[in-house]
Amino acid sequence: MSDALDPDDLREVLAYYDSWLAFNQRYQRVPGVQAAVFAADGIAFSAAYGLADVENAVPLTERHLFRIASHSKTFTATAVFQLVEQGRLRLDDKAGQHVTEIVGTPLGERTVRDLLAHAGGITRDSLDADWWQLAKGFPDRDQLLEVLRHESSAVLPENDRFKYSNIGYGLLGLVVEAAAGTSYNSYVQTAIVDKLGLSGLGPELDPARSSEYAAGYSALSYAAERIPIDHVDTRALASATGFFGNARDLVTYFSAHLPGDDRLLTDKSKREMQHPLWKTGEEDGPRYALGLQVTKVGKREVFGHAGGYPGHITKTFVDGERRLAVSVLTNAIDGPAAQFAEAALKLIDLAASKDRGSADARFTGRYANLWGVTDIALLGGRLYALDPTAADPAAEPTPLEPDGDYLRVAGGSGYGSYGESYRFTFDADGRVETVRGSSGLLAHPIDRFTLPPRLTVE
Repeated sequence: MSDALDPDDLREVLAYYDSWLAFNQRYQRVPGVQAAVFAADGIAFSAAYGLADVENAVPLTERHLFRIASHSKTFTATAVFQLVEQGRLRLDDKAGQHVTEIVGTPLGERTVRDLLAHAGGITRDSLDADWWQLAKGFPDRDQLLEVLRHESSAVLPENDRFKYSNIGYGLLGLVVEAAAGTSYNSYVQTAIVDKLGLSGLGPELDPARSSEYAAGYSALSYAAERIPIDHVDTRALASATGFFGNARDLVTYFSAHLPGDDRLLTDKSKREMQHPLWKTGEEDGPRYALGLQVTKVGKREVFGHAGGYPGHITKTFVDGERRLAVSVLTNAIDGPAAQFAEAALKLIDLAASKDRGSADARFTGRYANLWGVTDIALLGGRLYALDPTAADPAAEPTPLEPDGDYLRVAGGSGYGSYGESYRFTFDADGRVETVRGSSGLLAHPIDRFTLPPRLTVE
């Protein structure tokens, strides 16, 4: 599989991805979805779907801000590596060397490297973390120090296994403050966000920009309707979960983590930061590096991070070899951000899986009948029938070969219509009027498909 992104492949994938995201925002009942793709050294795609505020019918835009939560850990890790490069910090320093209030405690003995890798054996969120349900405020500095000093916070020995910890990253925020000589929020704003010239990112809730934030919403798993969730300050846990952003600026930030870009870090630091250290679960499953999640999407290894904030779920993947970044932000606590971000990478893989074809785009579209919806998409210059309701739209593509006004089914499952044809009719302007496809069923373009009030035998 080539590392180079063919510009025609990318154009076709992003055209279909736009349509697929719009469909799935509605189909999966997500209030709003914002997405961006960085490729070819710039923003190749940016779009928004649905609503930023359901109650007031405010359309979501590309500029609305989301709470990107644990993406914050990547900024914290970047800050740490900057301070290491400046000689103000070492990865093997013990936390107590910089945060003197915890000298003599188990967590004071954890190293900066341990904390970055979630290898410190530290409590995930403390014994009472109902700030995640907005039952109380996030901890301030004194309250965080109280948690850090409590004997229950050292759950496991250091370097025993991967154990995700927001409290550990809160401690890293205090380390950054001590080494930088300024507040965490001030340092990352100046040294990272402002350095990249990004106005759509920031380390903590900004009340002056309240109208720019997309509202967050509860899940549908425990109620028939979603309710809005207020935005709150994350205080001393900003270094673990405080950041806000939009998808455009988020992929631009991650582009600074690509090889050869020295705006934030040297390539040496980036290689160390991105090197996977710990299994997070199954043997061949995702791993964790130093402030970054590393996983495989399809056959390619990518890095990035997820974010889960009350009302917002977000995900970013970065393919360093292809110089590609994808961010998807959703404003629901059950938002399928990871699925939507993976789809972009998998569609690119499908487009690049064979030599480019030269199929006719006039067949493409979304077609509906009583049984559901089928997409005919042009990817890599080849036509495929895809199921837009599938979790992975590229998982079981049905290749189609043009034959006049027909498309012959040239592959796919034996339960499908292998060897048969999709038969099209076109109007005077060359637009598809009908298609008779799988099992000989008639379908129409989805924007012209309607069910009768009651189905009866003709």
